[in-house]
Amino acid sequence: MMSAGEVAKILNAATGERYRNVVALIATTGLRRGEAPGLYWDQVDLSDGALKVIATANIVDGCPEISDPKSKRSRREIPLSPAAATLLKTQRAAQAEERLRAGQLWTDSGLVFTDEFGAPVNPRAILRAVQRSATRAGIEDVTVHTLRHSAAVAWLEAGVHIKAVADLLGHSSIAITGDIYGHASDAATRSAVDGLSATLGL
Repeated sequence: MMSAGEVAKILNAATGERYRNVVALIATTGLRRGEAPGLYWDQVDLSDGALKVIATANIVDGCPEISDPKSKRSRREIPLSPAAATLLKTQRAAQAEERLRAGQLWTDSGLVFTDEFGAPVNPRAILRAVQRSATRAGIEDVTVHTLRHSAAVAWLEAGVHIKAVADLLGHSSIAITGDIYGHASDAATRSAVDGLSATLGL
């Protein structure tokens, strides 16, 4: 697990990376590696600040292919922070510029994150962007899942109910979330117990 400070260092080190916005969105929403490149613009509501996960990008015969999520629970709506909404607005503007440069070579996939010609992004390219950024930040053993894991831990330690965290992550059951992340809320649990004792004057 990484601290919020370490994640911030990685995002800062990702400045200049083509897929920096993908990395940042994963870090703030807990999306899976394939869910971010499988995100469509028509599933993003920047006015209300939310996105819907309805697809995922997988590697088939060495090429990225968009398909349905692995489970019904993976289909979900995730709220966007104001910063994440701004990030996506920046992404939309950057993509519009690329579309103009590509001209007739542009593929209108409707995806939020694409290559320079509008085609789906290979999830491995996102992993490489994360690893390069982590190396520059001096942090070892970081994957896309590390960012997802850190988001989940941060939510739990902030007091977000484990059911809500399970919904955000798209887990098939709350038991999975508990098995993976239950230990992460130890600090929050101790804080709650200490707080109650203080309130009772003990």
